[in-house]
Amino acid sequence: MTDTRMEYDTAFEAVVFRVDKILTTAPKIIRAYTSYLSKARGKFIRTHSLLSCAMDENNLIHKDAVIFATAIEILHLATLVHDDVIDEADMRRGIKTMQKKFGRKTAVICGDYLLSVALQEIVKAETKNEYETYYLPNYINQICKGELLQHRNNGNLNLSMYRYLSIISGKTAALFEASFYGGAVLAEKNEEKLRLYRHLGRYVGMIFQLTDDCIDFEEKETVAKKNVQSDYEQGVITLPLIYTLNADKRFREKAEKTVLMREEINEAVYHAGGIFFTKRIAKQYLKKAIQTIKALDLSKEKEEKLTKLAEKAYFGLQRKG
Repeated sequence: MTDTRMEYDTAFEAVVFRVDKILTTAPKIIRAYTSYLSKARGKFIRTHSLLSCAMDENNLIHKDAVIFATAIEILHLATLVHDDVIDEADMRRGIKTMQKKFGRKTAVICGDYLLSVALQEIVKAETKNEYETYYLPNYINQICKGELLQHRNNGNLNLSMYRYLSIISGKTAALFEASFYGGAVLAEKNEEKLRLYRHLGRYVGMIFQLTDDCIDFEEKETVAKKNVQSDYEQGVITLPLIYTLNADKRFREKAEKTVLMREEINEAVYHAGGIFFTKRIAKQYLKKAIQTIKALDLSKEKEEKLTKLAEKAYFGLQRKG
């Protein structure tokens, strides 16, 4: 191992340590709040994505990948804190959300603080001038526009599937693209391959969100470790419901006239095949992801890692570990 390269596991442990340090050593005025977030650790899926893409021909990882991944994780955490305020969510990662425990105003400020930390972190990369095409604020811009577009379509029973896919392409998939591309720029110079990495990240992000849409109907809070069966109550129309509204005329007419009960929604989505349809769309993205991985012509270990990430995004909570 050279001074600038490290093994995968070492890089991953460094990211986890760096994220925890940022949260637990924040300025005193905000430390109690950020430290609270460190009590419930996420799956670091975006870190795994970035580090996998950063593997070179010897399966080693440039140390700047640790900084990039840390910035991505902190940015992701900021979006979750803000999401929970918007959704008035009570639980995230198995504990009370920040807005539930400390109040909405505190949560908004803490989310803003985390966003600033992510931007501070990304400029610490020693060779950042070599990666001018990797501009994190562009992805933040896409995330914000996706969130706003979702908000503007809250309660929109006429939302089309294609419009919805456009929303989640910004709201969720943009950060996955940032993760895949952020790792790739550290290991790859070929512009065509970098384009493929960006596409791959976008595909995996779409799979992840569509799977999450199904989880809202299929899983209990104790399993998902967050609020479930709450999208419709927050006005968010997801693909299982979009499909059902188009497939069941009587259900649509009722939805237009009155507020639906959760039991009614679940039954209608189940009988119309809304979850099955959503999984079928997610599987199409999985197929595109696997084809893209094959086209990158990677080492066996790197190909296996990226394939596992794509499959895990698709199978979601069905696949443990």
